[in-house]
Amino acid sequence: MAPGHVAYGLGAQYGLQITAETVMAWERGVALPGERELMALAGVLWCAPGELLAAAITLREHRLARDISVDDLARELGMTGAAYLRMEESGRWRGNERQGMALCEALDMSAAQFVTATGRNEEMAELLNRAVTTRWQAYVRPVAKLVPLDRVLVQDVLEQLQTDYQALMVTTLSWDSTGRDRSGASGDAGRAFLDRVVEQFWRTAGI
Repeated sequence: MAPGHVAYGLGAQYGLQITAETVMAWERGVALPGERELMALAGVLWCAPGELLAAAITLREHRLARDISVDDLARELGMTGAAYLRMEESGRWRGNERQGMALCEALDMSAAQFVTATGRNEEMAELLNRAVTTRWQAYVRPVAKLVPLDRVLVQDVLEQLQTDYQALMVTTLSWDSTGRDRSGASGDAGRAFLDRVVEQFWRTAGI
């Protein structure tokens, strides 16, 4: 279908006044359709809304990819549609741990996708940095509140991450065969580990 045919279908079938130029902008990725427009576009093209999206990143994109309405999703989570919509629009999740797990199940998201979609990657990185460089036990609860994973698994992963970090530091702090101090190397290795700590967390958790 040419852009003009798509635009005509949007108007004839759904009453949307969309130009062929707008359809072309959607195709090039320089403009994005709204939710109503996306649903109508999927109808015109005889496909699911998710097929028109690139890899979902935001909560809205994950919801649209599953073709679930705000009210239906909110009902599954045990909150009002307005409360859920505020979180979706702001990109900041305010639900509790149970609701977070229910959200992942409803939208078929992994825990890693959940953290990205709810805008928590930076906060998670900060907590994990503290956990592996100090006492990991103190960060089990804060990390478990961010990620929809069993708390025992979070505990095991944090303990392992700290063990891996300390082993790395001990190895690189040792003196080499020529007697030179390798403390500079230890700092570089430690920073590299901490820079990738979120990735290390998911890998250790098997996600």
